[in-house]
Amino acid sequence: MQEIKCPKCGEIFQVDESGYAAIVKQVRDKEFEKEITSRESQFLNEKEAAIKLAQSETERKYQDIIISKEKELFNTTAQKNVEILELKAKIESYEKDKNLELNKFEIEKEKALAEKDKQIAELTNKIETNEKENLLKELSLKEQYKIQLQFKEEEIARYKDFKARLSTKMIGESLEQHCELEFNKLRATGFQNAYFEKDNDAKTGSKGDYIFREANPEGIEIVSIMFEMKNEMDTTSTKKKNEDFLKELDKDRREKNCEYAVLVSLLEPENELYNSGIVDMSHKFPKMYVIRPQFFIPIITLLRNAALNSLQYKQELAVIRSQNIDISNFEESMNDFKEKFARNYEIASKKFKTAIEEIDKTIDHLQKTKEALLSSENNLRLANNKAEDLSIKRLTKNNPTMAAKFAELKK
Repeated sequence: MQEIKCPKCGEIFQVDESGYAAIVKQVRDKEFEKEITSRESQFLNEKEAAIKLAQSETERKYQDIIISKEKELFNTTAQKNVEILELKAKIESYEKDKNLELNKFEIEKEKALAEKDKQIAELTNKIETNEKENLLKELSLKEQYKIQLQFKEEEIARYKDFKARLSTKMIGESLEQHCELEFNKLRATGFQNAYFEKDNDAKTGSKGDYIFREANPEGIEIVSIMFEMKNEMDTTSTKKKNEDFLKELDKDRREKNCEYAVLVSLLEPENELYNSGIVDMSHKFPKMYVIRPQFFIPIITLLRNAALNSLQYKQELAVIRSQNIDISNFEESMNDFKEKFARNYEIASKKFKTAIEEIDKTIDHLQKTKEALLSSENNLRLANNKAEDLSIKRLTKNNPTMAAKFAELKK
């Protein structure tokens, strides 16, 4: 049993365990509820106080932050203002310096432009002066060239007229008649001892047109030439060029025992090779030449004058042969002479060709023509000197038989 004292009346009474437990529980629940209610009220108060405190603290912190930011902003603004002022000062200083530089530049530019204008004016004056001088020179040169051109045209016209007159002679007559006429004009003065007649001997099956032969008063032949004349119309279906007629001409030369063969031709009128002068064809046939009609007399004269240099040796050779002497070494020396002479003559012929080519050109080439002619004359002089150096004594030097015969002749 448990004793319980009443708090109001002070009476003590006993209760059993179950009752006591119920009373304790009742009291405990009431006190607990009261405690809970008190604690809830206290918690709510503390909560409000804490919230207010937190709000107050938060507001204070925000206020401090705002004040700090305002201070920072104020300081930053002040610094920026200072920097702005400094920049404005620098800009103003730069503007002043720039204006000074610009003024200086403008002044220097004006001076430079003035100097350039002065130089341009001087150059312009020089150019105008040079242009005037050049114009005067140009007019002078034009006048000189005009005179030279006129002179050249006159030269060309003269040579064209010369060629035209040469060609005009062919009109109304055959090429054979023309050559015969040209020869007969000079026969009495230049060819008194010459034979120039048509070749009428066709025993061998063919014949040339004309044969030229010339001998000295003792009857020793100086030179002989077989001539063939070909007009522009003297062509066949197989023979149209100059070279087509050379083989037969060479055959006629050998059969008629002539030393040289010459084709006088008007074929291939546009071929500059044949228009240039005397064309040596010895590389195809020995002692063969092709010429235009205007070179008919010059080729005879050239070959005859060359042959006259060897006439003395022909005379001596004729005497030796009449004595029936062994002339093997003599003939060898004579052939050597002929080869050397032919070589010099070939050089002279080429130079003569060069001269003719230059004559057909402008007046500017007349100096070259002169040099070519002088060179040709020099080669002929060399050939003549060689001919003069060739004596009987030298020819019989290595031939005891001939030396003895000539010694007998002298006795």
